Amino acid sequence: MNKVYIIVPLIALAVFGGFYMNFSKGYAAKIEAVQAKEAEEKKLKAKLEVENREKAIQAAIEAQAKRKLEREAKEKLDEDKRTARQTAEDKRERAFSDRNKLADQKRRLEKDLLEVKEEVEKIEKQKKTYLDEQAFLKNYIKQAEANVKAYYDLLDKLTLAEKARAEAAAIAAAAAKKNS
Repeated sequence: MNKVYIIVPLIALAVFGGFYMNFSKGYAAKIEAVQAKEAEEKKLKAKLEVENREKAIQAAIEAQAKRKLEREAKEKLDEDKRTARQTAEDKRERAFSDRNKLADQKRRLEKDLLEVKEEVEKIEKQKKTYLDEQAFLKNYIKQAEANVKAYYDLLDKLTLAEKARAEAAAIAAAAAKKNS
């Protein structure tokens, strides 16, 4: 029995060795094939990852350019709105200022118009007074001329009467001399 303890393990070792050798040859090739396949997959995956990264980078660059264009367009639109708002605000302020200025000018002109009307009324009253004075003076001048004529006529009559009295006195003196 002692031999059986040695032979059976040796046979089992030989069978195991055969299987192991057979397995070892195929296993190494299988592992190499699996490793080659994994390496190939890793290479493909890395290549795919690099391509995906490049695509992602390119997409990010395009998205960034697109966002930049959108941002510039938005900034331009905002600037245009700001400019339009400022222009409208300036126009509103100018219109308000012009309105106030014109309202002040209107009030001033109405006041001036009222003063001018009062001045015109005053001048018309003076004109009426002067016309009345002129009519009065014309009448007065006519009366004065008539008076002057009357005075001249009276002076002429007085002169004639004085001459007649002097002649009458001379005749009376001559008659008194004759009578004396």
